[in-house]
Amino acid sequence: MMRCPNCNSRDIGKIGSHQYYCWSCFIELTVNGDKMSAYQVEEDGTLSSLDDLFFDGPAESQVHAN
Repeated sequence: MMRCPNCNSRDIGKIGSHQYYCWSCFIELTVNGDKMSAYQVEEDGTLSSLDDLFFDGPAESQVHAN
């Protein structure tokens, strides 16, 4: 099961074919193969990338699947 890179919660919902949403900290995650990207959903519905905050190196080391 996937864990949120921000809050470590398992309360993740699938919202698209490769898109997930963390119901604990309200960020959107996109997974493409071994690469994960994190986004903050703004008030107007746009997405702001949070990758520079969460992923220092290759994102594949940040995907937690059990």
